[in-house]
Amino acid sequence: MTESEPERISHPEHDHNLCIRNAISVAEQLCLSRGVQLTPIRHKILELIWNSHKAVKAYDLLDQIRPVNDAAKPSTVYRALDFLLEQGLIHRVESLNAFVGCHCSGTQHDQLLLICTACHTVEERAAPAVLSALGTELGDAGFVPQRKTIEIHGLCRSCKSVSAAASEKADKH
Repeated sequence: MTESEPERISHPEHDHNLCIRNAISVAEQLCLSRGVQLTPIRHKILELIWNSHKAVKAYDLLDQIRPVNDAAKPSTVYRALDFLLEQGLIHRVESLNAFVGCHCSGTQHDQLLLICTACHTVEERAAPAVLSALGTELGDAGFVPQRKTIEIHGLCRSCKSVSAAASEKADKH
């Protein structure tokens, strides 16, 4: 994700169809280079996850895929999710038991996920200073992490602005 990505996500001129096309294109290229298959069901699950910048639960994916594949079962969705996670194309948002598309697909990386409690968008941040400080703490503790994901719940920039405007309006009345 680029430094300007967070602004584009909440910006009214954000072209979300471009996000979906880019994510699918990256996924296809990575799978081809790794010699693994992005089967039609995996492709569809990835596309459904990228339909918004909100985390989506497995059973919601199942409900969305049934019109396309009426034989789909929970195991079908979970196998596709396992594959997409393995390939680094999505992230699991542990606190929500849900999944979100990865903006940095193809690279192993730690994550800082900002989860808006109002609009439910999830923003992935590189946060090198935060993760470096965390790495130092882990090293001092002699702890060897297998993976690092930090999830922070709060209000995104857009919802914070809306909330502030509503508070200001309420204060005037």
